[in-house]
Amino acid sequence: MSASKSIRAEERPGKVTALAIATIVSGAINIMAACGFTISLVLGTFGIGLICAPLTILPSVLGIFEILYGVKLLANPVQPVRPSQAIAILEILMVLFLNVISLVVGILALILYNDEEVKDYFARINS
Repeated sequence: MSASKSIRAEERPGKVTALAIATIVSGAINIMAACGFTISLVLGTFGIGLICAPLTILPSVLGIFEILYGVKLLANPVQPVRPSQAIAILEILMVLFLNVISLVVGILALILYNDEEVKDYFARINS
């Protein structure tokens, strides 16, 4: 049983690894940007901006989900995980917060989810 799992881990396509690393980096950037924006908003308005601070919840929550998803993709032994188009779409929506890196990662994710090699990999680990 463990031999088949180690074989599966070695067969992970490079596109999946690249997607996982890009998702983790995007998640870290989203968390840092949300914290920085919240701190500057609150301190820049002498506390009055605290009313607008909940607007920064989306980037921080998305960042946490991105990191968890990316770590699942890189797990060894491989864990069953499905392509997350919801995360990719939310990454694209981060352009509203002027985060171009998440926009690029979201578009890249949607393109890679339609690649045959990546589709075969996800089908193989989820069977």
